[in-house]
Amino acid sequence: MLVLRALFITLILTLTSCGKEASNSVPSPLEEWISAKDRIRVLSTTAMIDDIVGRIGKDRIVHIPLISGEIDPHSYELVKGDDEKLSFARIIFYNGLGLEHGASLRYQLETHPHAVAVGEAVKAASPDQIIYVDRQTDPHIWMDIALWSGIIPSIVEALSSVDPEGSSFYEANGDELQSQMLEAHQLVAKDVHQVPEAKRYLVTSHDAFNYFTRAYLATSDETTQAQWQIRFEAPEGLAPDGQLGATDIQHIVEHLSQYKINVIFAESNVSRDSLKKIINACERKGLTVRIAQGVLYADAMGGIGSGAETYLDMVRHDADVLIAAWQ
Repeated sequence: MLVLRALFITLILTLTSCGKEASNSVPSPLEEWISAKDRIRVLSTTAMIDDIVGRIGKDRIVHIPLISGEIDPHSYELVKGDDEKLSFARIIFYNGLGLEHGASLRYQLETHPHAVAVGEAVKAASPDQIIYVDRQTDPHIWMDIALWSGIIPSIVEALSSVDPEGSSFYEANGDELQSQMLEAHQLVAKDVHQVPEAKRYLVTSHDAFNYFTRAYLATSDETTQAQWQIRFEAPEGLAPDGQLGATDIQHIVEHLSQYKINVIFAESNVSRDSLKKIINACERKGLTVRIAQGVLYADAMGGIGSGAETYLDMVRHDADVLIAAWQ
């Protein structure tokens, strides 16, 4: 196994070297990750985890996400080259809570000796903060910044376990990041609540915004009395891969009518087909409903130039899109 890994690394470095000589370009993140010798290789399943890991580990680690771009993490299956990434990683961080349920990926995560489920750690520390939809665990805990900051201790602990000399470094970075995240959380809540509560109703493509709704849209009374759910609806379930039926559409149309909602929101990596069907059903009932101009990010962060390239920027972007559409 070690021989095969060494041969693979040699081959990759050779091809990388040839490619760089030909193009005279800087190494890609993957090339840098593969060739790293003096830093800890860290692999995270999603960009939302990877961003937090990078802020804690900084220059003592080299890190990349396994799932990048607009790919849906719920049903992600391993592709060519992923096995090597999983094998070479010193530590793997993943969400858990049922997010990565693709069979091939789930097996690797469950059997890897150094895989850490950061979402499961949050659940263990704050079980009362976990949301369930139709008796299924909602894995989208990153949509609440304060709750997502709960992954910091498990990341600090895992990095410190393989790099004891850096433990104080990781702890200091984690503490600083915790403060930044809680400050960002409070600011998002404050700004969103400038919008009258009669307008703070969210309808998106799939059930990715429950935590966001509870944290930022609901009134304090609704949160206390567990009635915040009225402020969010989606035609598709926790994973955007189900079949949309007429009953689902009718339910959303009735919700829009009941709360006088005239704008719904598309997600960056989810088809707009379900939203278009809802719009058509509304038109047949004489309701005027539109799809907001900006897109929301939930299961994936934005690319370069999107304004949602980092985790905190992603949540801030979503808040700004909602505020603008509700004006």
